[in-house]
Amino acid sequence: MGPFCIKDTGKYGKGLFATRDIKKDELIEVSPVLISPKKEWKYLKKTILFHYCFYWGKNDTAIVLGYGALFNHSYSPNVMYDNNMENLTIDFYALVDIKQGEELTINYNGYIDDMSELWFEVIK
Repeated sequence: MGPFCIKDTGKYGKGLFATRDIKKDELIEVSPVLISPKKEWKYLKKTILFHYCFYWGKNDTAIVLGYGALFNHSYSPNVMYDNNMENLTIDFYALVDIKQGEELTINYNGYIDDMSELWFEVIK
């Protein structure tokens, strides 16, 4: 396991929390993905796997495996992700210095300033 542990967030269910201080730009997690082609999207969005999907290239969808599936959403994330097309992974990096005990969060929209509609209610 990386520099984190799994804990209950009290509002979103399980989440990832730093077990030590994490430095800005540090690689936190490398999560393998399964690639689902565009033609399968209409079926995929009807399943629980829909909640673990990331855009992959122009048209395909990546279903994230491993700990990558446990990052919760924030409009002020402390972690960013990069689609590693060559290795078929999503790589998660610290956006800022993160203190031990902080929850690790990403912006599910993919962009820090993207406030487009999400498929779930954001609890404040």
